Amino acid sequence: MNALEVKNVCKSYDGFELRDVNLTLPEGCILGLIGENGAGKSTLIRILMGITKSDSGELRMLGKNISTDLESIKEDVGFVPDNVGLPGFMNMEQIGRFMAGNYKNWDNERYFELLHKFKLNNDRKFKDFSKGMKMKAGLAVAMSHGAKLLILDEATSGLDPVIRDEILDIFLEFTREPDHSILISSHIVSDLEKLCDYIAFLHEGKIMLFEEKDSLREEYALIKCGAEELDDIPENDIIGRKVNPYGAEAIIKRDAVKAGMNVSGVDIEQLFIFMVKEGEK
Repeated sequence: MNALEVKNVCKSYDGFELRDVNLTLPEGCILGLIGENGAGKSTLIRILMGITKSDSGELRMLGKNISTDLESIKEDVGFVPDNVGLPGFMNMEQIGRFMAGNYKNWDNERYFELLHKFKLNNDRKFKDFSKGMKMKAGLAVAMSHGAKLLILDEATSGLDPVIRDEILDIFLEFTREPDHSILISSHIVSDLEKLCDYIAFLHEGKIMLFEEKDSLREEYALIKCGAEELDDIPENDIIGRKVNPYGAEAIIKRDAVKAGMNVSGVDIEQLFIFMVKEGEK
């Protein structure tokens, strides 16, 4: 079973359009949604969570249709937005009692295990937590009602490197269960490169690329060459390029690499930047 299926989803606002988005997240995997601010990541996540209605398309989570089964789906989905919206005047024990009334499968023992693991003080009010602590609190709630799918919007944004690393470890531990999956959006590409099985590039409301992460490294290469040498490569094999008076850098399909070329591996951030700049020409 796929944890998530997004087929031809569209949404239009004044000045922005989400266009024919297609994504599939296999069960037990992590999908990273990469895009600059304003690319449409949060819009897509709001549609998935039923906060915003799409204009067209089909969405399924955990084998169920979002348009008809959203309420039952939410029992199995843990959602953590960038701005974690827990009641600021409550402490963590009070938040636990509050959430127990919202989820049929609330596990109070699991909740307090996570609070201890995340080193969250039960007595402090949520509004007095740092951003990293608030994110951990949101994750503790999301992971205490039997969720099989986590949907995380900019979950590592604004956090210091140590806290980000701790949170990435939490995500990896969650997906050790074979039926647990994660969709995480971020513009911090290095985090997703460490974490994800699949990568999707979203730019100006359109999916530019969606592939297995390991396949991206196998499929593309970074070359450094003269501008004339770049002219000999078929346009369909060039993903993106930077040309200056001293030569050229380009990301190309590995099948197009010729003997004697100066070739190196490509990381996900390079690939995204080169693709975006190529598309803007």
